[in-house]
Order: sequence, then structure tokens, then C-alpha cells
Amino acid sequence: MRAQGLTLTRDSHRLHAILAGVVAGFVGFTSSFAVVLTGLRAVGADPDQAASGLLVVCVTMGAGCVLFSVGTRLPVTMAWSTPGAALLAGAAVPSGGYSTVIGAFIFAGALYALTALIEPLGRGVRAIPTSLANAMLAGVLLTLCIEPFRALADEPAAILPVLLTWLILLRAARRWAVPGAFGAAVVVIVATGSLDNVSGADLVPHLSWTTPHFDVATMIAIGLPLYLVTMTSQNLPGVAVLGTFGYHAPIRPALLYTGGATVLTAPFGGYSINLSAITAALTAGPEAHPDPSRRWIAGTAMGVTYLVLGPLAPAGAAIAVAAPAGVIAAVAGVALIGTFGTAASAALADLGHREAAALTFVVAASGMAVQGIGAAFWSLLAGGLLLVVLRYRVRDPHATELQNARSAD
Repeated sequence: MRAQGLTLTRDSHRLHAILAGVVAGFVGFTSSFAVVLTGLRAVGADPDQAASGLLVVCVTMGAGCVLFSVGTRLPVTMAWSTPGAALLAGAAVPSGGYSTVIGAFIFAGALYALTALIEPLGRGVRAIPTSLANAMLAGVLLTLCIEPFRALADEPAAILPVLLTWLILLRAARRWAVPGAFGAAVVVIVATGSLDNVSGADLVPHLSWTTPHFDVATMIAIGLPLYLVTMTSQNLPGVAVLGTFGYHAPIRPALLYTGGATVLTAPFGGYSINLSAITAALTAGPEAHPDPSRRWIAGTAMGVTYLVLGPLAPAGAAIAVAAPAGVIAAVAGVALIGTFGTAASAALADLGHREAAALTFVVAASGMAVQGIGAAFWSLLAGGLLLVVLRYRVRDPHATELQNARSAD
């Protein structure tokens, strides 16, 4: 009888771990897929190319969750780079077009893999002040987070239900606030008849190939910031989250996988995947399973959920295209408000870096572009330069003489 009770308990815990993984995968998908589509469209992808990109990142991160969770028996999970997608959403189509953006994706993927292989490169990334990296991210996110409220002034009937649903769920069930906002957006889209022109062919999963072209300016403007923001805002925090629950993240194999997957899928729109940070807490914590050695089940379930949701990418893209103006931007904006708050807080927390972080923030938010290179790159350069200037103090010769005199006395 006791053995039967223990079996039932183990089965109950296993089911709970599976449900935790499913919830983490579903929330992760619905909370930010609009950001991914918005980012890809912003840099020149057409609806088919954006849907293809969403599909391949779902498949590669889902496969990564399964492979690493099962292979290591640790809750190692992966996700698309939401900060990276936000970075794309704040960028502009380069002069060379979307094909040069694909080249920038490949460049970023190669850097992930090289970071795993070349230790000095990894140390260099870790040496970047987190305040500056967060300030760059916050500056990029600001322009996206204000979009829902700009849209509200123009289309109140379409945007208000989205914002009210988000607000209510933020208070009642925070985890479901953004999925609920997306659900409200779907209701608005259906009510306005915007889906009437969507055909069955638009919902069929397919891959769209874009031959990459490599342009130095685009690699610096998009590829390098994409690499930096993903490493500092996703991969390094992902390692830290696993560490808080007593797990040692397999960072080198994970970077080789995410880098290789990005390089191989970039022509299909796969812009970047990485170790998950936020959703990692849902699968690596005690809520997933009381036994730390069994939480890999939640990581595996999360990966399977992404693999199941991946084929829905064309439907998501079709909804985004058919939606009234501002609706999808509203969903993406509220999805990023929490990330913006975290990044802005972390950026200004260090008093020694506050002025440099503030400069980084305003330059990133300005949207400036010089020689085809966007604000994200220039913001880091400006903040880093100010940090160097503030640390360098020109010695006053009169003060030196006075100090020497006092020492002699």
C-alpha cells in the first residue's frame, strides 16, 4: 500500500513537472512571438520570411531544450532572444536590404560559437559593464514600449481592450498578462473582420530561403549589437539563473549549439537563440519538481511544447499582417515593459557608471544612424568613451606641488 502511494506521488510530481514545462513553453511563446515578428518585419522581412524565421527559432530552441535536458539530466532550456528581437524592431532596413541582415545573423551566430571556443572573447564580453549593456537595451526598448500609448491615441477602440486586459491580468495573474493581451488582440482582429482575407494557404508552415549577403556596416549595426545584447541579457543571466538553483550550466556546448543553429538557420530567418533566462526559473525551480534531479523533465516538456507551437508561426504572422494598425505593436510593447524596467533599473544602479549609462541610454533611444550603422552600436561606443574619460583624471600640477610640500612637512 505504501509502495503504491509512493508510486502515485512520483507520478503526480512527474505530471506536475510536465505541466510546468508546458506552461513555461506556452507563456514564453505567446508572451513575445509578436516581438519576434515585429523585429523581423522591421529589418525588411516580408510576412512569409518573418513566419519562416519564427518557425525555425521555435524548432531549434525546442530541439535544444530536449537535447540538453535529456542529455545532461539538467533543466537546461533555450529561447529566442527577446532583447535581440527588440533590437531588430528598433532598427531600420539597411541599404543592402534583408539579405544583408541575414549575413548579420550569420555573423552573430559565428560569434556565439567562437565565444565557446576562444576564452579571451568570452572574457571580453564579461568585461563589458552590465550597466552599459542594460542601458543600450533599455534605450532600444523605450521606443517600442511607448508604441501602445501612441496607438491608443489614434485607435482607442482597437487598443484599449488590449491594454485593459493586460492591466487586469497583471494584477490578477501576472504570468498570463501578455498572453491575455494577445488573446484580446485576436478578439479585436476577429471583431473588425480583419481575418476575412486570410486563406488556408497562409496558415501552412513553410520555410522561406534568403541568400545571405555580407555587408560590414550591417554586421556592425545589427550583428554585433545582436551578439552583445544576447550574451549579456540572455546567456549570462541564463547561466546565473541555473546557478541559483544549484545547476552548473553547460555553457560551452550550449553556445556551440546556439551559434551553429543560428548560422545554419539564418537564411530561413533564424536570427538568434540562446539559453533562456526568465523561463528558466519556471523549469529549474522547486515549483517544477521537489527533486532537483528530476526537473529536467520540465525542461524537456518545455522543448516539446515549442516544437508543437512552431507550426503555428504562419498563423501568428497572418494575424499580425491582418491586424488593425497598432494592435500587434501594442501587444509587443506591453510584453517588453517588464524587460525595459529591469534593464533601466540595472543600468542606473551603479553610481560609478550612472552618467555613462545615461548617455548610452539616450543615444540608443535617439535612433540615430551614421554611415548606415544604427544607434545601438553608437550608444555603446558613446557610453564606453564617457566611462574612459570619467575614469581618467588629469593631474593638476599645482595640486601635486601642494601634496608634495605637505608630504615633506
